[in-house]
Amino acid sequence: MQGVIYEETSIGQFLLVTCLLGGWAAWMTGKAAAQTWSSHFRLFLYMLGLGIGVRFIHHALFGGTMFSLHYYIVDTIVLMILGFLSYQYTRTNQMVKQYYWLYERASPLSWKRVSR
Repeated sequence: MQGVIYEETSIGQFLLVTCLLGGWAAWMTGKAAAQTWSSHFRLFLYMLGLGIGVRFIHHALFGGTMFSLHYYIVDTIVLMILGFLSYQYTRTNQMVKQYYWLYERASPLSWKRVSR
């Protein structure tokens, strides 16, 4: 998988920087976007910027390539998955708490109308 998903000498660096550090930032960004009722498009733009930040950390700390389109896309996809999951999870919590008379939780990521 080295060279396809990550460029580092060990998968630990990829997991640390992209999944742990970048994933935490993506989760918090998705949560913030949902709490401020921002659109999916705005979250998409935030994740593009966060992907650049993660590439910079790979470059600055571990000597990775800064301007690699392939690894930027891989990092950004991981961040988008986590960011959009966080967004949907937070939005579901908002809807079922704020509009409890209209909606109930259908799953951790969705809601449905209250059946009466």
